[in-house]
Amino acid sequence: MTARLTGQWLSERFGQQFIVESRPGAATNIATESVVRATPDGYTLLLAAPANATNVALFAQLNFDFIRNVTPVAGIIRFPDVVDVNLSVPVHSIPELIAYAKPNPGKLNFASSGIGSTLHVAGELFKMMASVDIVHVPYRGGGPALVDLMSGRVQLMFDNLPTSLEYIKAGKLRPLAVTTAARSAVVPDLPTVADFVPGYEASAWYGIVARRAHPPKSSTSSTKRSMRC
Repeated sequence: MTARLTGQWLSERFGQQFIVESRPGAATNIATESVVRATPDGYTLLLAAPANATNVALFAQLNFDFIRNVTPVAGIIRFPDVVDVNLSVPVHSIPELIAYAKPNPGKLNFASSGIGSTLHVAGELFKMMASVDIVHVPYRGGGPALVDLMSGRVQLMFDNLPTSLEYIKAGKLRPLAVTTAARSAVVPDLPTVADFVPGYEASAWYGIVARRAHPPKSSTSSTKRSMRC
């Protein structure tokens, strides 16, 4: 959705058609490799995601060096995660969560959309900085994780705020805090995790990159550009 909205805006802005090519698989590595191997003319772009930053630590071998092989073009979006708990969990704030978790090591589970995802990393950062033992339960996507969170199979989740928002408004999840350094205008009454765990900050982001060595000046030709994700 982010790529298509951005591609539409760019098409209108430049008067040239931007085509979004979905290349799913291998945690963004298939799409990334196709851009790295593309002609460095600026016409093939990549919608970069957090996985592009973490994959180097998760895969034993990659066919590219993300930092060396691409150059950043622009940031697009950045949004907070929100700490959600199942309604049965007897906590209503981050201090209460920490106070509950410390004498109950390993008894709380937190769900994520998969190993190495921003949701997983946000949870691990919290565990480290708050000195609590909470068990990570990875899922194949955020959707199944949310379903199990609401059903009580897991108790906690560091979820993307846009994904959780409707469930929060409907009273199906209890939000404790947002993970960014500042409060979110979408849920202004929610504190930040950093209010109680100084220095904590996590967020999700997307941006555009191109293969390194592409021409720095924009072209005026009518050639179609593509953005892969």
